[in-house]
Amino acid sequence: MNGAQTLVATLAGQGVEICFANPGTSEMHFLAALDGAPLRAVPCLFEGVATGAADGWYRMRDHPAATLLHLGPGLANGLANIHNARRASSAMVNIVGEHALSHLKYDPPLASDLEGLARPLSHFLRRSASAVDIAWDTAAAVRAAAAHPGRIATLILPGDTAWAEAPPAALPAFAPTPLKTPDPARIQAIARVLRAGEPAMLILANKATRGRALALAGRVAAAGCRLGSQFFTARIERGAGRTPLERIPYAVDQAIAFLAPIRHLITLETTEPVAFFAYPGKPSQLKAPGTLVHTLAAPDEDSAQALDMLLEALGPSASPPLVQPRLETPPPTGALTPLSIAQALAAAIPEGCIVVDESLTTGRETMGHTMGAKPHDLINNMGGSIGYATPLATGAALAAPGRRVFCLVGDGSAMYTIQSLWTQAREGLDITTLIFANNQYAILKAECANMGAGSPGPQAMNLIDIARPAIEWCAMAKSMGVPAHSVTTAEALHQALANSCREPGPCLIEVKLA
Repeated sequence: MNGAQTLVATLAGQGVEICFANPGTSEMHFLAALDGAPLRAVPCLFEGVATGAADGWYRMRDHPAATLLHLGPGLANGLANIHNARRASSAMVNIVGEHALSHLKYDPPLASDLEGLARPLSHFLRRSASAVDIAWDTAAAVRAAAAHPGRIATLILPGDTAWAEAPPAALPAFAPTPLKTPDPARIQAIARVLRAGEPAMLILANKATRGRALALAGRVAAAGCRLGSQFFTARIERGAGRTPLERIPYAVDQAIAFLAPIRHLITLETTEPVAFFAYPGKPSQLKAPGTLVHTLAAPDEDSAQALDMLLEALGPSASPPLVQPRLETPPPTGALTPLSIAQALAAAIPEGCIVVDESLTTGRETMGHTMGAKPHDLINNMGGSIGYATPLATGAALAAPGRRVFCLVGDGSAMYTIQSLWTQAREGLDITTLIFANNQYAILKAECANMGAGSPGPQAMNLIDIARPAIEWCAMAKSMGVPAHSVTTAEALHQALANSCREPGPCLIEVKLA
């Protein structure tokens, strides 16, 4: 057994099921080791697709995927979506090939400071010194990544460690790290706050926005507490029959008005809300002056346990838990507007759908109109680096077969990682990609005004406009094996969404906006 075979066997032994790969020469022994191994390998045509797909896998599976990246440039190409994954507390194990140690001393063209590139975004970083070390290094990387909240692990493997012989290693079976228990005194203090009756809001994030924790939060709401989430969240289980969360608005003025009545913000696996950017003359913190912030569950603590403890401290409530009723939305007609697009989505979302949202301008207010749709999951971009949606949808679809994925993305964002469509076609994934084609980075026009920079002039618009030449989205999708067509009305959009749910495999819908 060589080092590469040890690596693959250890990944599989530690519960890693899939590797998103964009390999090069230094990773050839890894590729050879994959033959016959219980580890699915998915090719990606760009490293940002591989790291984004690994993020999507974790958000639906709660166990890390691996990526295979080629030297420093390959890692650098994947860093933007590693950043997004880190901000979402998504776990991944990045395997980065390196030159053989004997070759590095000659400073070959692809030599780079791998540790320097990886360190800012890695919670765990290690370079294997020999083939003998690979099994233990790999197991340590997986365990570090899989801890709560999810972490980024990067393992650098020089070529000679991959091809050298390595004895089998007797590793313990993977065991999840127990979640930390919240401080009981802190829970009691928050119970006193809620019993006092001052306006309070629980802000849920990460694991607290789904499963048992979310249902428990619905019971806390019965005690008179509002429930909210940050504007962007890693994954929310929402729709009919689930506990609804109020979404703190993105725009600073709207968020300040939204939070103005609140006197106590109680956080679960998140921090107090802050503006995404600094704006002249506007605050970074969105809470009203005098508002107190209380931590119910820290990011590394068990939020479900914290809510259990809080409910016990509050005592029984006569009010029923907060649950979202089903709201039937009739299919819309007429022009494509943010409202009609939201209505088309609300009417078409199938039960169990995974909605990946990177629609920025068009979809910023859309999700408020889909609260009463059939039960579904909503995934957002936590890190703000655009080009995350199509890769993340790819990983989510692989992690949750049998569930349709709706991927909502602006045309500017889609161009960053459009290679995802090729992987979707190759793997036959049930993904409906909506490209909102307004032929510009429309969000930047609004941000010019928000920043006090005025209306963009001809030179500035030249950097925002992407209509010259116009991007042929349908032709691009079809060139990568994905069926595609355009829609120009709300009823056509709804019909296209409904049709996509009846046909297996990926498709692309270009939503042409005026």
